[in-house]
Amino acid sequence: MAKLVSKVYGDALFETALETGKMDTLYEEASALVPILLENPELLTLLGNPQIVKEEKIAIIHQVFDHKVAEELMSFLSIIVEKDRQSDMIAIFQYFIARVKEYKRIGAVYVTSAVELKSDQKASLEKKLLETTSYAEFEMHYETDPSLLGGMVVRIGDHVVDSSIKTRLYELKKELSSLQLA
Repeated sequence: MAKLVSKVYGDALFETALETGKMDTLYEEASALVPILLENPELLTLLGNPQIVKEEKIAIIHQVFDHKVAEELMSFLSIIVEKDRQSDMIAIFQYFIARVKEYKRIGAVYVTSAVELKSDQKASLEKKLLETTSYAEFEMHYETDPSLLGGMVVRIGDHVVDSSIKTRLYELKKELSSLQLA
């Protein structure tokens, strides 16, 4: 049910962003709002309190966010509270953010390497990925794992390219153990 709620409301916000031409603004504000809501669970708890009437909850939303977010997002927040969907607020914004990224062809890349990559290596990797995929832009996430011994593992969505020495050694070991000596 929560997935359906986040989809319905997230799609509504996406359509609003398209119609008003404020895709970038609403995307940036929603992206900033998620960590704020995650770091302040007491706000969602307060908004979910059944002893507080909806008008007071909407007033609280206005106190916190008025003149800090676009008018469209302010109205959207009010609707969420009015429809008692404040418990789904984070999921709604996460869905919206993912939808915008899909629309703008922004992909997330997770790179794990044995050693820290230099900035020119990172730039070269990003350029090569942009050339070989349908994405227009990437959010790059780098991590080091010395147990890889060398090479790297690149993950984009469900696609994984593992060129690590650790994996190559494992595959070689598997092949050698399956060989039968005559």
